[in-house]
Amino acid sequence: MTTSEAATRPRFYFISEVATEMRRSEAAVRWLIHSGALKSSKLAGRRIVTAEQLEEFFATAVEG
Repeated sequence: MTTSEAATRPRFYFISEVATEMRRSEAAVRWLIHSGALKSSKLAGRRIVTAEQLEEFFATAVEG
């Protein structure tokens, strides 16, 4: 990843943004989080997925 790509990419995503990125419903993303397949964090009471957590999910999905 180049410096310009890192600068334009968000540091974290809200559930709705993860759903758009993955082309899944928000409920499906919440299920992935609940099942432990997708790691997440809380920020000011809102569930977020960091860019690193999303990349890790995609990497393990491709491997497994």
